[in-house]
Amino acid sequence: MRPCKTLIIALLTLIMSHSLAAEPLDRIAVQINDGIVLESEVTNMLNTVKANAKASGQVLPSDRALRTQVIERLILTRLQLQMAERIGLHIGDLQLDQTIENIAKEQKMTPAVMREKVEASGTSWSQYREQLREEITLGEIQRIQVQRRIQVSAQEINSLVKLIQEQGMQQVEYQIGHILIEVPSNPSSEQLENAKQRADAVLKRLQDGGDFKQIAIASSSGPKALEGGIWDYMNINEMPTLFAELLTGAKSNDIIGPVRSGAGFHIIKVIDARGLQTKEIDEVRSRHILIKPSPILSEERAKAMLDKFVKEIREGKADFANLARQYSEDPGSAAKGGELGWAEPGIYVPAFAQTLQSLKLNEISEPFRSSHGWHIVQLEERRKTDATEQFNTNRAHQLIFRRKFNEELQNWLDEMRADAYIEVFDEDNRG
Repeated sequence: MRPCKTLIIALLTLIMSHSLAAEPLDRIAVQINDGIVLESEVTNMLNTVKANAKASGQVLPSDRALRTQVIERLILTRLQLQMAERIGLHIGDLQLDQTIENIAKEQKMTPAVMREKVEASGTSWSQYREQLREEITLGEIQRIQVQRRIQVSAQEINSLVKLIQEQGMQQVEYQIGHILIEVPSNPSSEQLENAKQRADAVLKRLQDGGDFKQIAIASSSGPKALEGGIWDYMNINEMPTLFAELLTGAKSNDIIGPVRSGAGFHIIKVIDARGLQTKEIDEVRSRHILIKPSPILSEERAKAMLDKFVKEIREGKADFANLARQYSEDPGSAAKGGELGWAEPGIYVPAFAQTLQSLKLNEISEPFRSSHGWHIVQLEERRKTDATEQFNTNRAHQLIFRRKFNEELQNWLDEMRADAYIEVFDEDNRG
């Protein structure tokens, strides 16, 4: 019996060693400070980008160029998540559930139907939730870290309001493509010349009819590189200053650059330009109560407070304005009984704007979560305003803020990356 047992052990050993050889352990692709990015994470993102490109008919650059862009995106994502962890930022399940409910409402479906659609696409519901949790975390950490770097003066707002009134609302919005050929801090003349040559080569490929998105994914170090360098529609008052200066008088399909800045050489293509014909805007007058969760006040307790307020107001046992003055943590409106005044719903964060749009006159919402905290809001009035006679000051502030946010976000990411320890392990030389 002993030889038979020995033979079985030998066979099992052979099978196990063969199985291990066929399925190698995951590898470290990048070290970022004390954290790592695994090869499986790089592969998963590469597969996602390729699947999205295939679905949209987009041609991608070489796998090597695409891998470089994916790794850069993962590095910036991980740096932001590390910052969120350092300051104790965590998105709890209650906030996540509220966000899912908001997304489902925006897409005119129930959370249950939304879950069915997610799972039908091949993504598990738990995986979708964690991806969404990460997206919310990134949005929150950007808001916390970048917003405090931004100041919008009354003079800037007044100047923009005056400009818009002079021009009327016949503004132009541009959809632009952006390619950045990066240069290091304090570059040598040789580094500058090499970057300029690369930028000139990229420009020639574009002028010869090359696919902008493919070239951007392969060549750009800009924030939208993995999206083919494409920015959403913006008018010149909300886009980065450099873009606004270059786009004066530009038309669709114009290619501008290379233009030097501190970050490197920029090439911009006007993908599309469209006029805004709106003469009237819809405005709402509303009031709200904001409760902000904290280490002392949990998400659940914050929501429970507002549940209680809604019940008491509806039963006539409490007054909305008095509760706002006593409890609301929005300093701008609390003293006024929660009154927000007249405004376009679009100036508010998405969750707040969506809730306002769904309310009937005088209706009070159920508690809902936005990036600022937990709210209840009451819709008091709606009206249409002749936009050719008045430009909302809040809208002017929003345009300036968006422009500065885009600029400061890139500066913040660049600073984090420069201060971090980053080692990318070459795919071909990791043993």
